[in-house]
Amino acid sequence: MKQKLKVALLLGALLSFGVNTSLLASSTAKNAHAPTKKVAASAGKKTTVAAKPSSRLAAKSSHGKTTHKVAAAPVRPAASSGKSVAAKSGKKTVHAAYDAPKKPVRRVSMADIDPGRLALYSSSALVIDQSTGHAVLEKQPDAVVPIASISKLMTAMVVLDAKLDLQEVISIGEEDVDSLKGTRSRLPVGTTMTRETAMLLALMSSENRAAHTLGRHYPGGLRAFVTAMNKKAQALGMYNSRFEEPTGLSSNNVSTAHDLARMVTAAARYPEIRSYSTTAEAKVELNGRVHNFGTTNPLVRSDSWEIGVSKTGYISEAGRCLVMQARVADKPVVIVLLDSAGKMTRVGDANRIKRWMESASLSSERRRV
Repeated sequence: MKQKLKVALLLGALLSFGVNTSLLASSTAKNAHAPTKKVAASAGKKTTVAAKPSSRLAAKSSHGKTTHKVAAAPVRPAASSGKSVAAKSGKKTVHAAYDAPKKPVRRVSMADIDPGRLALYSSSALVIDQSTGHAVLEKQPDAVVPIASISKLMTAMVVLDAKLDLQEVISIGEEDVDSLKGTRSRLPVGTTMTRETAMLLALMSSENRAAHTLGRHYPGGLRAFVTAMNKKAQALGMYNSRFEEPTGLSSNNVSTAHDLARMVTAAARYPEIRSYSTTAEAKVELNGRVHNFGTTNPLVRSDSWEIGVSKTGYISEAGRCLVMQARVADKPVVIVLLDSAGKMTRVGDANRIKRWMESASLSSERRRV
């Protein structure tokens, strides 16, 4: 029995040693493999961390969601929309090398606007660009109408063409008094002056007696003078014009805007007419007394106008008239305004035309009002 008990104890001890050895080997094996697994796991985690932002950026970029934290290249806009992806998200991004395309700006020129919107109050109007000879603006330019004192430009040209002595003294006579309209004058009968002074007062202040005496002192008298006026008109191509006397008081002195543009262009070639018609004011000694005379065109006094030739006119049949040779928008132009309603509307029309021309790109094509 004792022998059997010893054998049993010995077998138990052997079995216990085997189990412990197996457990120890298993533990050792696990410990040996553990560092490798941790490193691999750790490396796997790092790879995952590094990859996740990249994959997230790609995903978010595809959905238009970028953030400040990502220092990536600027996101270019879709070609079809012209807007950046970041703009769609409403979040601010930094675009170091990209500027969003600007929207086209439409520029509207006054040249695109119908000059009819100028609302001119003159019944007949014409603007000629002298550099091209083309009409910039027209309104009934061929209507034959009375021209009133615009006639005095023709009177001055005929006197100058005759090469009469401008320093010759002439006098105001009874024949020079206006019996047709009964207009007043500051030149009483018997007043003496040089032909030059008479021309100055006729062109600057539209003195009817001064203009009439110029015609009356023409070689051959008033009849010869009127004949010379009409002959000059034909020579200038003013085929729709007719003159009956030198002042314009007669409504039978008629012309068209086109014809008057030719006359103004011709008048601008005379230095005397350019000087006298654009004189703002003058002190004139008459019969031993000094008198102040001024221009009938207020635009001559304006610093915003550069006028070469100027003449106004008025009788009831003609309405308010104004012709000028001037420089507007850096171009030499002739402006003709006839039969304007109201005392200052011809001046208003001239200013409206000037503003329009300065704002417009001038066209060589005709623009009808």
